[in-house]
Amino acid sequence: MGITATKFGALELVNVGRSFGGQAALADLSLTIEAGEFIALLGPSGCGKSTALNCLAGLLPLTHGQVLIDGKRVDVLPAEKRDFGMVFQNYALFPHLSVHKNVAFGLQMRGVPRDEVNKRVTEALMLVKLDAHAKKLPGQLSGGQQQRVAIARAIVLEPRLVLMDEPLSNLDAKLRIEMRSEIRRLHQTLGLTTIYVTHDQEEALSLADRLVVLRDGHVQQIGTPQELHDSPANWHVADFMGYRNLLDVAVDVVNDTTATVSGGGMSLVGTRVGSVAPGESARVAIRPHDLIVGTSATGPNAISGTVIASEYQGREFALEVETDHGQRLHVTAETAPAAGSAVTVTVAPERVLVYPESLTGHGAALAPLPVGAGAS
Repeated sequence: MGITATKFGALELVNVGRSFGGQAALADLSLTIEAGEFIALLGPSGCGKSTALNCLAGLLPLTHGQVLIDGKRVDVLPAEKRDFGMVFQNYALFPHLSVHKNVAFGLQMRGVPRDEVNKRVTEALMLVKLDAHAKKLPGQLSGGQQQRVAIARAIVLEPRLVLMDEPLSNLDAKLRIEMRSEIRRLHQTLGLTTIYVTHDQEEALSLADRLVVLRDGHVQQIGTPQELHDSPANWHVADFMGYRNLLDVAVDVVNDTTATVSGGGMSLVGTRVGSVAPGESARVAIRPHDLIVGTSATGPNAISGTVIASEYQGREFALEVETDHGQRLHVTAETAPAAGSAVTVTVAPERVLVYPESLTGHGAALAPLPVGAGAS
């Protein structure tokens, strides 16, 4: 019988929180995860995603809340009794042990018979395509191979849950893409339940069944990749979903589903997300791909500016356009006008998302951006 995940019904996080010195690093995280799901915790450094993972793993005690599997608490169990596998960012391999012995270590600590250990280690190394390297030391392997060893060490335990803490952040771009495919393949082949921490939205979108976006320890939105990509709940989520243009504006007119806003010499008609009223401050989010470059245009969503920089990205160009009033916009185009060229960019109203400037519904209020700032 091959390696498979230990079966369960559902994992529940109920108001899970962790504080340090009275400051909440994670506040009231509630989430139900079905067996076989791939969940990504997404957010910037310091948002609480690794704290959440370490609390689940038993490496940090909870300040409050509960973690249950099929209705039974596991947060009261020591880490070694939870039946979870952990993949660390820095691999955490024993440098003096061979690849085989690194993968076997957890099984040996559990008292698994030697023949069974050898059988499962051999199978795990075959699954991660490292069976030919079993006798090597970690230092003789590439970064990608060392990460495969770390993954093999986790899955060989046949865990109920696999926890991964930014496992690809130390790899180059090509290896990251390859390892993403490998992680997804293993997740599906073995029927794993995986919680994956990352700050990379592309990584999260490509791997996860559902995403949990965090900021300052508070959940901002939970949903499928498509839900978060198409309908970000607030400007912080929009920022992580590729809306690089975040503009501070004033609300002029509000209709049923749209709002007319102005700021920085621009007037825009956009789609209202959340409650905004005339006279209030708001924040507009626009993706670079949704700004269309031309030489002349009129209307409320036409913006005049000058190309100040361009970057070739393979099939397209990333442009930086400065408006006549000094606002800088990130724009994607198939061709690159020369630096200094006068252009007009336009955007459809449905691709302009208008959010309240600050939100308090997800914990601490989201602080305003400096005037003219955007995501980088």
